[in-house]
This record gives sequence, structure tokens and C-alpha cells, in this order.
Amino acid sequence: MTYQASQADFFGAPTALPDGFHYRPEVISPEQERRLIEQIAVLPLKEFEFHGFLGKRRTVSYGWRYDFNGGGLQRGDGMPEFLLPVREAAARFAGLNPADLQHALVIEYPPGAQIGWHKDRPVFDEVVGISLLSPCTFRLRRRDGSKWQRASLIAEPRSAYLMQGSARTEWEHSIPAVAELRYSITFRNFKGESRGRCRRDMSVPNSRRQGIRDAWRLECRDCLARARSRRA
Repeated sequence: MTYQASQADFFGAPTALPDGFHYRPEVISPEQERRLIEQIAVLPLKEFEFHGFLGKRRTVSYGWRYDFNGGGLQRGDGMPEFLLPVREAAARFAGLNPADLQHALVIEYPPGAQIGWHKDRPVFDEVVGISLLSPCTFRLRRRDGSKWQRASLIAEPRSAYLMQGSARTEWEHSIPAVAELRYSITFRNFKGESRGRCRRDMSVPNSRRQGIRDAWRLECRDCLARARSRRA
């Protein structure tokens, strides 16, 4: 494993990797990686779109997809069979049930592609990422008053990371521009009551969600009723 706390900068001193962040090298074999890359190469990848802007990286989602142009969480195509073994490996590393990892996001990073600072959407809980083909720098930061706590590590090919707890909810993460072609597969489960249960209708209209202030906010009709009864 290659990791380090970030260098001190004008905004804050270096810090150790956050609580709830876990990393493990060689979660899959080189042969598994080779087969995954062959399968990913023929997927219907599309440029990532965010509020009308197109990014350099290309993506495709399975199980569920998040529309960043206002559509929110939507049901997507079923999980393809070739992703099931790597989902099992990701779940085993994270101590989760593979079936709970209902969302898979496959990303292609051509040279120069990056991801800016962000947190994953609050509807999701644990996040498990698998790196393929080439390494990247995985950066994390958390505001501490007027400064930033920062940390980073090198995510090597075939490695996995897990974000849960404060690493998931309090820290932002980003990936600076990569030097070589890279792929990743990210698996997510749902937060709170929605995990493993809200599988019927996640496309509740905005008007139906007014006054519901759960962190994940997008709920099926049954969960919406439960939330309202708790607030009564």
C-alpha cells in the first residue's frame, strides 16, 4: 500500500487518513483485472454530464443511476453478470452483503480526466471503489475552522477502498488529472432504511417529498409513509 498524509499547505496541516476510510491492495487478481478491462471496453460508456456540462471521463451505471440534471435517483439497467464476481470481492473486503451493493458505477478516465472535490449523494451509505489498469492519487479533505485537514493515498491497480462513517459523511474526496488511462468500478448501498428495502419506486415526485428531511430524501412510497408517521 502506498499512502501518505498530504503536505502542509496554506490552508491546513497534514493529517492521517480519516476514520472510516480503509484501503487494501490486490483485492482482485491480475487475470480478473484483465477480464474486467476487456468487458468494460465494450460497455456503452458516455461522457459524464453535470448540469449541461460534459466531463472528460466516461461512465455507465447499473442497478440505479443518478441524474445530475435534476432527475435524481432512477432505476437503471440490471447488474451485468461480469460485475458480480468483483462485487462479491468488494463486499467481502467491506464486510457487506453483496446484494446490498445495488448501485455500480463504471468510469473510464482518459489521460487528463479528473474528479473535483465532492461528497457522494446522501441517499447512499458505504462506498467501495475498485481501481483498474493504472494508479491514481485519491485525495481527501475536511474543513476545520478556517483551515482544511487533508490526506491522500495512491490507489494502485486491483486495490479497493471503503468509505464509511465520518470518511463518508464529513470528508470530501477528489482525484486530480490522471497521467494514463484508468478505469474504476464503484459500488454503493443505500442509507438507513432504504438499504435493501426501497427497491420498488424511487422516483417519487418532488411535490410528494416536501417536508421530508431525511438525509437521503429520495424514498419509496412505503418509506415516505413511515417518515410521515414518525413526524406526526
